[in-house]
Amino acid sequence: MVFGADEQDLSSAGRGVETLAELAGLLRALRRRHARRCGERELSYRTLAARTGWSHTAVAEYFTGKTLPPTDRFDVLVDLLGAGPAERGALATARDRVHERRRGDTRPPDPQPDRAAAAPVPRQLPPAVHQFSGRCPELAELTDLVARTPATGPVTVAITGTAGIGKTALALHWAHRMAGRYPDGQLYLDLRGFDPSGAAMPAGEALSQLIDALGVPSQRIPPDLAARAALLRTALAGRRMLIVLDNARDSAQARPLLPGTPGCLVVVTSRNQLPGLVAAAGAHPVTLDLLGPDEATELLLRRVGPHRGQVEPAAVDAIVARCVGLPLALALVAARAATRPRAMLSSLAGELRDARTPLDALDIDEPDGAVRTVFWWSYRALRPAAARLFRLLGLHPGGSVSVWTAAGLAGLPVDGTRPLLAELVLANLLTEHTGGRYHLHDLLHAYATERATAEEPSEQRAAAVHRMIEHYLHTAHHADALLGSQREELILDRHEPGVEPVADRRAALEWFTTEQPVLLAAVPLAVAAGLDATATRLAWTLTTFLDWRGHWTALVEVQRAALAAAERIGDLAFQAYARRGLARAHTRTGRYATAHRHLAAALELHHRCGDPIGQGQTHLSIALVLEREQRYAEALDHARRGLESFGTVDNGRWRARALNVVGWYHALLGDHARALTSCRAALDLLQDFETPADHVYTWDSIGFALHHLNRFDEAIAAYREALRRGRDLGDRHVEAMILDHLGDAHRAAGAVDEARAAWQRAAGLLDELHLPDDLEQVHARLAAIAPRSPQPA
Repeated sequence: MVFGADEQDLSSAGRGVETLAELAGLLRALRRRHARRCGERELSYRTLAARTGWSHTAVAEYFTGKTLPPTDRFDVLVDLLGAGPAERGALATARDRVHERRRGDTRPPDPQPDRAAAAPVPRQLPPAVHQFSGRCPELAELTDLVARTPATGPVTVAITGTAGIGKTALALHWAHRMAGRYPDGQLYLDLRGFDPSGAAMPAGEALSQLIDALGVPSQRIPPDLAARAALLRTALAGRRMLIVLDNARDSAQARPLLPGTPGCLVVVTSRNQLPGLVAAAGAHPVTLDLLGPDEATELLLRRVGPHRGQVEPAAVDAIVARCVGLPLALALVAARAATRPRAMLSSLAGELRDARTPLDALDIDEPDGAVRTVFWWSYRALRPAAARLFRLLGLHPGGSVSVWTAAGLAGLPVDGTRPLLAELVLANLLTEHTGGRYHLHDLLHAYATERATAEEPSEQRAAAVHRMIEHYLHTAHHADALLGSQREELILDRHEPGVEPVADRRAALEWFTTEQPVLLAAVPLAVAAGLDATATRLAWTLTTFLDWRGHWTALVEVQRAALAAAERIGDLAFQAYARRGLARAHTRTGRYATAHRHLAAALELHHRCGDPIGQGQTHLSIALVLEREQRYAEALDHARRGLESFGTVDNGRWRARALNVVGWYHALLGDHARALTSCRAALDLLQDFETPADHVYTWDSIGFALHHLNRFDEAIAAYREALRRGRDLGDRHVEAMILDHLGDAHRAAGAVDEARAAWQRAAGLLDELHLPDDLEQVHARLAAIAPRSPQPA
């Protein structure tokens, strides 16, 4: 027997099977093709045994031709390995032919009970989606479920997901694969749960249609709903049938349509999650997510043809990105490409890119196929309060929100917002992620924005944006205070309700990390909304986190926007703060002249405001730039001027900070004894203050002075204390510098392996931060020490 070269269709090969060895060869070919289609290694005998519950030996014998699989096991195998409807029929015939030859007679194997007196076997499944692709994990999960479920009751599957995610396509594709296992027929019913008219099919009508399909005379169908449900269960008793209930509105609509005895498989699809069906009927939930890039690309290429994709791979990538993994969107683009076979895919990608919104580019002539229409069906079924929240989420600049952010947007208490989010999740218009966050994919976000523009008055939209930005400002202010940065205290005018509870420094870092994209977008959004004062203060709260995490390009963008906003409203103090933030970013990236220019302007602004703390902070920032330029004497002079400025206010924290900086520059100038005295005086003052950054920097300075006084053990202990505190601080650049200093102390003490380990960790952090100059210095230190001695065998 010769299989096709590409093994794409095994139907014709199955027709030529006569022996058990040939049948086993066909199964192996099917296994190879399945692996290639799913992009995985071939399923091992042990994996197949685990998925089916059979023994490993039995599976091995089926694939090596030692044993003929029974009919039910053969059906399960070909389903697991992705055989299509035509292939399953041909393969089943081949298996029967081999069985007959081995028995030496002509009796058909595995006869089914005679139902000659019954009505014709219903075959109601609509055609499967042409060129279905992807969803390999879900298909395997579904097939495993049927294979493993004990025959004590009907098997019910609930496939749920947002509009256009491919629920019906998956249900029909899998149902056609499974149809051969249900010889008494297949029933299909569209329950119209999200019909444009809003008229979902009543349960009584659905029951009548199913009962009628089973051959029960219409005069026997009772008017009572409960009686009809009982009659359906009676008619299904003893039958092996596959039932697809498509587009269910909710669990209540689907539950009366379920059989009550073993033998049937029921597949229910819905845009809503169906917790009632899972709890009351034991339905197995399968929630579909957006396609990944590889699956989305495969779907598109199967529709437009691989040759077009090979010619324009960049256009394929652009289309896939714009369609955000939504199968409906990809299908619409593919349909447009099919009607324009001579058009370049790049032109379609350009239409998607240039459209006012992605929804514009995905509109088609057929009303029921446009993405907007599909989303409308789900949206119009929401309660008014949930629909309003969905609209307002379209005003949010990102795709992920917490319950507190949603509450701020809606102007509602958190407890009143949770049920509305739950309703949107139930409708699959939102996805709930771990950590209590909710995600709105890009096309739904675009649709929500459209609904907000169409239905929310402009003043209501502006109020919602204002509430959201105030929520982020107050939460960021709270989180920034927990970081313990070395900055002035920011006093906000009022405290908005709904501020997110951030418990400690670690939680603050996590919150900033999670919300960073939205926070960066919120500053220009505040500017666009005319909230210049709010924009300046929000930018202020982001400075420490962006600096510590090495996001200096983002820091420049935010502070430029803040500076322009502060200048528009004439706020001198926040003009100075913004210039200091810009100087910090430029100092980190080696643009020292630009940093000096901003700091000179900031110093003048603080003088005009009569702000001694701002003046002192600016002098210390100038000293840092001078240090990077190796102008240590000038840096010491500005550190002393900073100490003088802080001396005019009764606050030991600021004097402690300046004393540490003064000591640091004494050390760089070689006066290590004076440096140690000044830094220890700073540490004494800091005992009364919970300011983590000041403690980290001061311990590092003490370690540096001790190292150069040849007190290596004390220096290493000081560096380790700085490192311990610095890891909790979250400033990765400072952590790298402390590790660099620790490596120096280990090397001076003769501990080469410890020095190497510290420098390697420092190099890793500096590489992540993209600081090539600092990284080059650490690499030079590593290169200067001998390689690690080989370990004895």
